[in-house]
Amino acid sequence: VGSLAAAAALLPLLQSNYALAATISETDARITTQRLTYPGASGPVKAYLAEPKAPGKRGGVVVIHQNRGLNPHIEDIARRLATEGYNALAIDLLSPQGGTPNDDDKAMAMFKDVNMDLALKDADAASAFLRARPESNGKIGAMGFCWGGGFVNTMAITDPDLKAGAAYYGTPPDLNDVSKIKAELLLNFADAKLDARNGQLAPPYDEALTKAGIKHQMYFYEGANHAFNDDTQAPRYNADAAKLAWSRSMDLFKRNLS
Repeated sequence: VGSLAAAAALLPLLQSNYALAATISETDARITTQRLTYPGASGPVKAYLAEPKAPGKRGGVVVIHQNRGLNPHIEDIARRLATEGYNALAIDLLSPQGGTPNDDDKAMAMFKDVNMDLALKDADAASAFLRARPESNGKIGAMGFCWGGGFVNTMAITDPDLKAGAAYYGTPPDLNDVSKIKAELLLNFADAKLDARNGQLAPPYDEALTKAGIKHQMYFYEGANHAFNDDTQAPRYNADAAKLAWSRSMDLFKRNLS
């Protein structure tokens, strides 16, 4: 009973505070944003597009949400990428179920019904959508967090045209398929002592990537917990780790998407 009471007391602390999500405003003069749908394997897929206003052709990044769906924090990630000079498409992989609801608990419950094969095809279609835009230079990367980080690991297997993948604390894919990866990967993990499951799974993934000759970097952020990049979750957010992981992600995209 005591443990249940303690967990219940912590729940409000683990809820996302989306009032903190807009580190880049939708009205920022450097970017444009729009909500749209694009044709996916499952039907129309909802998405949030953020692009630089500056003219010219540039790389694109598909943004994959955590197990809370396409929420204000993930939309802000897309805006941050746009200020870095990329066309960023944050996609809603709950679209076949009507899209992400305005309730984290409801959104998380919907993930048990996600068809992963269709979701991966919807993500591949998002890459094709970005690649076909007139402002595109044809080079596409992906960035994902938690559930989305694991998704990016698998997306690198299913989309041979993907140039780069930045996965944040994402579960490794089937190691038997690692040799199919063509993209350069950046794998950002929390402190292995604080995120023990990924702490155990990551080293064999590193070994498999190395054996297959896949260009990658894997980092563990000491003192940082799972979801350390999410500034809408104060108990888990680690500003120093988030800043360093972001700079490494931008270096990855600069090398592969410019």
